[in-house]
Amino acid sequence: MRRFGKWLGRFLLVLVLVALAVGLWKREEITRLLAVNSLFSEDKIVHNFSNMNAAFLNTPVNRGAGPTSELTYGDEYAPHAAVETWIKERSVTALVVLKDGQIAYENYFLGTQPDDLRISWSVAKSYLSALVGILLEEGAIASIDDPVTKYAPRLKGTAYDGTTLRNVLNMASGVTFDEDYLDKNSDINRMGRILALGGKMDDFTAELTETFAAPGAGWKYVSIDTHVVGMVVRGATGKPIAELLSEKVVAPLGLEHSPYYLTDGVGTAFVLGGLNLTTRDYARFGQMFLQEGMWQGQQIVPAQWVRASTTPSAPTADGEIGYGYQWWIPVGAAPGEYMARGIYGQYIYIDTARNVVIATNAADRKFREAGVSQQNINIFREIAQGL
Repeated sequence: MRRFGKWLGRFLLVLVLVALAVGLWKREEITRLLAVNSLFSEDKIVHNFSNMNAAFLNTPVNRGAGPTSELTYGDEYAPHAAVETWIKERSVTALVVLKDGQIAYENYFLGTQPDDLRISWSVAKSYLSALVGILLEEGAIASIDDPVTKYAPRLKGTAYDGTTLRNVLNMASGVTFDEDYLDKNSDINRMGRILALGGKMDDFTAELTETFAAPGAGWKYVSIDTHVVGMVVRGATGKPIAELLSEKVVAPLGLEHSPYYLTDGVGTAFVLGGLNLTTRDYARFGQMFLQEGMWQGQQIVPAQWVRASTTPSAPTADGEIGYGYQWWIPVGAAPGEYMARGIYGQYIYIDTARNVVIATNAADRKFREAGVSQQNINIFREIAQGL
């Protein structure tokens, strides 16, 4: 019995040593996985959204060596009581309002600061869309009706075989992808673990084989479509997204701070939601789009693409919110009213008729609840009408 206890003790010691060795070897991956599991915790979400680079692999998007483009101050906007209530209820962390290209209101909440590089979530999709428009103009991409496999041959034989670039820009690929954030085993959460553990997003995408509809037959918001857009862009140019976005969009805009992308284990940008930048720089991007791609005398994004990408073209159902090429168009939108939006209350809202841009950041853990999106749109409309 004494000999058995001696051997059991040695065995347990070996197990402990092995566990420690594995823990040290996989320390970064374990840290990132723990970060994913606590990312949206009520007591951590605000801090996490300003410090994503502390927990995830990332790559800079160089702002270039040019001067910062100035945002001047215009007539001051005083928020109504309904706006103040909305700020608290929706856990808004930043609100920047431009009227006629000038700052009418700017404020930060819940301990955040103007220089915070905040995670944009799906607002990032609209930045990638802008890049597609530029590459079309330059001829690197021949047509949005080209099959995605022309530029991303890795997708041959997958669920995306036969899908066009237009289909994925419209979120109309027909590819089966479960985007239930509350289900730990959903595709979107499995993808998050791939990112956290340093896996390869391209490998994950190429493993998708099921479809629920023919390409272009119907609209269903699946974020993995945006990753395919990124694969097309990389395949068409032979360059990483961060380098392209820096050269084509970020440097010409004269941003205050260099953004960064979260990346997978081989440095591929997490284009469907991993772009981090300041709220003021959200506003610059929105103002450039309001001006049909023009910024300080330079045509950054082709005007034709700005109009096409922000016009409802996806096969959405009657009465459903409209969708263009990675941009949202509210129900009952006036001409020139559209937005980029992220799942936790990130927005770039544009009202061309009133010459208003509203940029928000938030840590809204209840954003998915019914009616919240429309409530936000109503607040933006109230602000725009009050300027």
